[in-house]
Amino acid sequence: MVGSCQSCDSCANSLENYCPTWIHAYGAKYHDGTTTYGGYSDIMVADEHFVVRIPDSLPLDGAAPLLCAGITTYSPLRYFGLDKPGMHVGVVGLGGLGHIAVKFAKAMGVKVTVISTSPNKEEEAIQHLGADSFLVSRDQDQMQAAMGTMDGIIDTVSATHPLLPFIGLLKSHGKLVMVGAPDKPPELPVLPLLMGRKMVAGSATGGMKETQEMIDFAGKHNITADIEVIPIDYLNTAMERLAKADVRYRFVIDIGNTLRSS
Repeated sequence: MVGSCQSCDSCANSLENYCPTWIHAYGAKYHDGTTTYGGYSDIMVADEHFVVRIPDSLPLDGAAPLLCAGITTYSPLRYFGLDKPGMHVGVVGLGGLGHIAVKFAKAMGVKVTVISTSPNKEEEAIQHLGADSFLVSRDQDQMQAAMGTMDGIIDTVSATHPLLPFIGLLKSHGKLVMVGAPDKPPELPVLPLLMGRKMVAGSATGGMKETQEMIDFAGKHNITADIEVIPIDYLNTAMERLAKADVRYRFVIDIGNTLRSS
């Protein structure tokens, strides 16, 4: 985001991301009526309140996705108290959001289980990202064995999917936090929530104060997104690959060198 009203209750509590009139970094109208172009911009003038200082220890390309996927996963881990060493947290989906959720949770000292429909992602999850265990969500035996073992789950999947299996993985008082945005309303079975005082919640990005906290945490723990850097003229191909989930895990456009070469 690049702006908000800075006068509502949300803004007063450093939650600009929940301001009714917050301004998206891309495809929105700024205060002066101009259109925001986000990462496609060659230059941008911003209110200093909405500027984040990137620690010197982080490369800019690997840090850039943290301003979206990073804060989107860091914020619910902190807000819902899923950041205590020794806790057990599940991460549903191993993509642009999920892989960073794993990195943050592990840096917080949390036991992490990746939950995926793709068995071939197990080695990536455990060997590369450092997850403690891996569940294939379509494997009923694996899911049954993990019932009632998790303090919380960060669900990063944007495709429509059933929630009941994940609610079953939670301990009593467990929290299932949705950060993906399926285009169809999910079925929400109430009885499993009642029988354990469980919670299904949502979380969207974070305010500026927390975003700075997140990027400083990333700098301290050397956390960056796994990226593929591309020139601007590769963008259409990248979008086609993105539609096929053919990216590990974020494309980053090299605007600076693209401009210099042209």
